[in-house]
Amino acid sequence: MQSDKHISKSFDQDLDEAIRLFLYMGDRAADQVAQAIHALIDKNETLAQEVIDLDFEINRMEVELDEHILLLVAKRQPAASDLRLVMSISKGVVDLERIGDEAVKIAQMANKIAAQGKLSYGYSEVQHLSNQVRLMLHNALEAFSQSNAEQAFEVMRNDNVVNDEYQSAIRALMTYIMEDSRHVSKVINIMWVLRALERIGDHAQNVAELVINYSSGQDVRHSDYALVEKAVQEANDRMAARQVSVTSATVSDSDSASLDNDE
Repeated sequence: MQSDKHISKSFDQDLDEAIRLFLYMGDRAADQVAQAIHALIDKNETLAQEVIDLDFEINRMEVELDEHILLLVAKRQPAASDLRLVMSISKGVVDLERIGDEAVKIAQMANKIAAQGKLSYGYSEVQHLSNQVRLMLHNALEAFSQSNAEQAFEVMRNDNVVNDEYQSAIRALMTYIMEDSRHVSKVINIMWVLRALERIGDHAQNVAELVINYSSGQDVRHSDYALVEKAVQEANDRMAARQVSVTSATVSDSDSASLDNDE
């Protein structure tokens, strides 16, 4: 995470800890999704139950991070860009917790499908959509850690691809049901898995929008891509200005040190 340092080292430490907790929670949620998909594909009911049982960890981290943010705001009273970052973390926590919830839904469907017996259709659609969504989530978290508005915008664009592929997969499954109605209940459970994956993609997009918000100062929710592009450019300009400022300060400190040595 690239951010300006402050006079208060305690504030920097509190903010860095909030960012660390957020990214760790994101990694755990992503792990849950991956394990839930593996449980489904491999028909591993034990692994599916582990995903369900471990949901308490994501919920615990949500509470811990909420408390940390509340204390940070109360004690440090951040302003401007710092406050936007803190509030983005607070909002993003909700999306990460819901990603964990969607992973639990997938694990529950995995158990149901395993109990129903062999199903030879729908797994390729799940695997493909899962790969797309998990990449979105990975890139959204990476964009957050690096304050990378460009990468966040790419995540937003990819959500459209995921939505199209979700609709295509649902149509294919509906066609399969009409051709062979013996597996209706099994296929419907696969549809619920696809729906959960599509929702995970939406939450990844939300995290990406937060990156652009705190790095540009612009709220890009429900905005068309033209406005998002302007916000991304604003974020890039701010990042460039900060880098120039840091470079100038470093050169100034170096010059001062040289003058002191000459004296």
